[in-house]
Amino acid sequence: MTMLRLAFSFIICFLAFPCVSAHGYLAYLGIDDNQSYTNYTGNVPNADPSPSVIRQVSDITPVKGASNPDLNCGLNAQFAQKIASANPGDLLVFDWRGGDNTNWPHNTGPMLTYMTSCGSSDCTQYNSSSSKWFKIAEIGIVTNATSSNSPVWAQQSVMNGAFTNVTLPSTLSPGNYLIRHEIIALHLATDLGGAEFYPACSQVKVGGSQTGMAEDSEMVLFPGAYLDTDPGIYDPDVYSSNSYTFPGPPIAAFVTASASSSSGFSSSLTSSSPAPTATTGSTPGSSSSSSGAQTLCRLQMRTSSAGSDFTRRSLTRNSNMLLKTRVTHSWNGHRLRGLWGDVVTAFGVLRLRAIRVADGQSAS
Repeated sequence: MTMLRLAFSFIICFLAFPCVSAHGYLAYLGIDDNQSYTNYTGNVPNADPSPSVIRQVSDITPVKGASNPDLNCGLNAQFAQKIASANPGDLLVFDWRGGDNTNWPHNTGPMLTYMTSCGSSDCTQYNSSSSKWFKIAEIGIVTNATSSNSPVWAQQSVMNGAFTNVTLPSTLSPGNYLIRHEIIALHLATDLGGAEFYPACSQVKVGGSQTGMAEDSEMVLFPGAYLDTDPGIYDPDVYSSNSYTFPGPPIAAFVTASASSSSGFSSSLTSSSPAPTATTGSTPGSSSSSSGAQTLCRLQMRTSSAGSDFTRRSLTRNSNMLLKTRVTHSWNGHRLRGLWGDVVTAFGVLRLRAIRVADGQSAS
């Protein structure tokens, strides 16, 4: 009876926190050059891998702690076998999924994109643990054009089924690169150490003949770029403030210069829901709010044609919206691991204790 009541108390605690329902991973990377669209499929975490350009992680659960070595490319990230081809100015389309292949489960926190050079060889065997990264895009709080321009996290649109779009800098030097796209979930970041990091690395060869590159002072290591005490990582006011301080370095100067000269942008959303207009900061300690500048992040609607390996998702055009239709697969093992991880986190952050009740006694 004691164990039964303990289990019942655990279930009640679990049901009281619907936000701890799942985690996720980067399922697809698309590259759009305005002439054609190529879609690259990632591997389900810990599944038997297929050749991909996305480095496979071992689990859907997040990286915890700013000094964790897995902050580099994700939990136990493995080398990928393929290389994507891209050119400066191409659009990168990131499709994040929950562990059961439904929509991304979180809605609070920024999305940031970094790059690092793999040197003269391709990235298939490149160890990035000591590599220097530069930032090319960031997006945090945006204004919701359908709700009196009220502020909302751009991550909410991903939860609603949107893709995250990042434009490769138009002056980027050719070469072999890892592209590190990261979601930071801040729903538990009111406590120190509560932030959840979801980095994902993709292997890309960039063509062209441009010469743009970040300065050494703009580059960072992972781990090393963040501290657990950074305002954008530990945020007691995350639910009560309309401003946000991005962690990490500023967006590299050559990226902002190329975006300004080409009237381009660095990060945006393709949404199946009403479109927000994005705002961003671009310097360390900068804030993203509903009144910020809109030169680097803005909504873009783009019709994409199906690539040859575009087998598990279809895009359809409906009026002025880009709608996404998904085939849902039930990966219960990954979902259960995500549930358990979140329950453990909730117990730790909220300092909950299981209630042990002996037979014949009542709980006080």
